[in-house]
Amino acid sequence: MIQDALSNTIKIPELRRRIFFTAVMLLIFRVGSHIPVPGVSVDGLRAFWGRGGGGGIFGMLDMFSGGAFQNFSLFALGIMPYINASIILQLLTVAFPDSLGKIAKEGESGRMIITKWTRYLTVVLAAIQGSGLTWYMIQEGASYNVIPNPGVRFFLVTVLSLATGTAFIMWVGEQITEQGVGNGISILISAGIIVAIPSGLTRTYRLLRDNEITVPGVAVLCIVMLFATAATVIMTLGQRKVPLQYARQIRGRKVYGGVGTFLPLRVNAAGVIPVIFAQALLSLPTMLAGAIGAAGDPDSFLGKLFYFFSPGGIPYESLFVIGLVFFTFFYTAIILNPEEVADNLKKQGGSVPGIRPGKSTAQHIEWIIMRITMAGAVFLCVICLLPQILIMKFGVPFYFGGTALLIVVGVQLDTLKQMESHLLMRHYDGFLKKGSVRGRIS
Repeated sequence: MIQDALSNTIKIPELRRRIFFTAVMLLIFRVGSHIPVPGVSVDGLRAFWGRGGGGGIFGMLDMFSGGAFQNFSLFALGIMPYINASIILQLLTVAFPDSLGKIAKEGESGRMIITKWTRYLTVVLAAIQGSGLTWYMIQEGASYNVIPNPGVRFFLVTVLSLATGTAFIMWVGEQITEQGVGNGISILISAGIIVAIPSGLTRTYRLLRDNEITVPGVAVLCIVMLFATAATVIMTLGQRKVPLQYARQIRGRKVYGGVGTFLPLRVNAAGVIPVIFAQALLSLPTMLAGAIGAAGDPDSFLGKLFYFFSPGGIPYESLFVIGLVFFTFFYTAIILNPEEVADNLKKQGGSVPGIRPGKSTAQHIEWIIMRITMAGAVFLCVICLLPQILIMKFGVPFYFGGTALLIVVGVQLDTLKQMESHLLMRHYDGFLKKGSVRGRIS
């Protein structure tokens, strides 16, 4: 079935063009990840990260950027400033419903305004984070001669380069969303994670060869990751089917309605968004604290803040769980409005058996959404934390934990669904379902 779906994909010109466009954009993204900012010594940079400067939160950021962070390339900041800007704007629309909230509900025009403000805020955050990262490299990398000629000119050029790189990545992501397949921003994050896998496997193999980690530990981790992958697929595709009944209507000699159907509610309606948002939000204070040299002074307030928000510690993981639960409910509330669903059902003559249309239906749907959302939030927490705990326990130097697994699997499934919609629309067999007609495009 998968082979048929792949062959059918090639037969559709539009889908073929979209896949090719996405591949070209990803290639550009990867090339830019290896172009260092002007004035940086590549040898000094390699020596600096080799002494352990790339651990903790910086290792996590490097994985999400596909190696661009440790390369100190034009794309070193990755897409994180854009994600942080999106979080801030979405929270503000909820905090100020009479102003920003109204704009967000104005349809396409309101969405364009929010998108424009998100872009502006992205550039501002990129400039701030770029300033911090540049200062960090100047201060911490001085003994390794990472920056041979530091100065005001280098600082300004580097900050401008990093902010421009982030703006370009944002544009690439938007182009993939509009002209490619899948969500562009999510695909870029997923691509960065996938690219980091070979280096992680190489480091793990070296430690196994030197007997610094045990084979049983790695085996247990691999088994857990396989089960986590299967669970992620099941939960991502899982639905709660709410039974519906449509009233029978007689128009002339024809009878409409009277049939039973269901309302599909995804168990994990928010997808990978809570994972990405929680990770991005927690990385912001750590990156800023480390960028101003706090990592080198663990006794200072900023130094304590740096290590408090570093991955692996109980404070970080606790805040990460809180962030996951919050953003799961927050984003689900944005995309699923029980009152709106109940109102649409009432207008179409549909109802839930045993539940009165209108307010009672909205309350019933909201109750179901709350239950399945809680199940989805618990699932996200378990999948994110369990592999991470095993990685820390067995000492595997591999940042591809549950967080990365959820993002990669979730993004690939969403992309697969979008490709399948193109196939089924033209009556071809898809990756998950069969088309109604086999043969040529009608």
